[in-house]
Amino acid sequence: MLRLLILYTALAAGANMGVAAEIDFDAAKAGGLELAAGNGEPVSGTVFTDPEGGEHSLADYAGQVVLLNFWATWCAPCREEMPALNSLQKELGGEDFQVVTIATGRNPQPAIDKFFTEAEIDALPVLLDPRQKLAREFGVVAMPATILIDRDGNEAARMMGPADWASDTAKAVVNQLTAP
Repeated sequence: MLRLLILYTALAAGANMGVAAEIDFDAAKAGGLELAAGNGEPVSGTVFTDPEGGEHSLADYAGQVVLLNFWATWCAPCREEMPALNSLQKELGGEDFQVVTIATGRNPQPAIDKFFTEAEIDALPVLLDPRQKLAREFGVVAMPATILIDRDGNEAARMMGPADWASDTAKAVVNQLTAP
């Protein structure tokens, strides 16, 4: 009898851990985040760059949950949501979670620098996808576009359009994905 109790307890704990790492899409929608389920597939290994020409890929964030945001300096909704992304990174960014913002398309470095200074963006990386190769691989047709990537490097969710990423709802989604 004791062995059965231990077995059921272990199964229940395992089931609860699996549920904890899933997004509650209904709650997200009720809170104003129009997230769609991701395709569950591994994300691209396509290279993107930093302003100095250094090469990076999403593999650099292996083992972390990533909020990947495609934006542009000329995109008004992108500029509007960037301070919230900065706040989210400041509050929850660390070993388990990173906000990764990638300026896609034509975004002159002086325009990025000016915007980051004016909007007091100080916690987000400056990363570039000038030929939109990574954005195209993710099927980005309009910006802003946000992809949530789980610890295993798979697309967990996506959202096209702006959001308040500093909201309690957004934080709850991040916490669901980073739960042990």
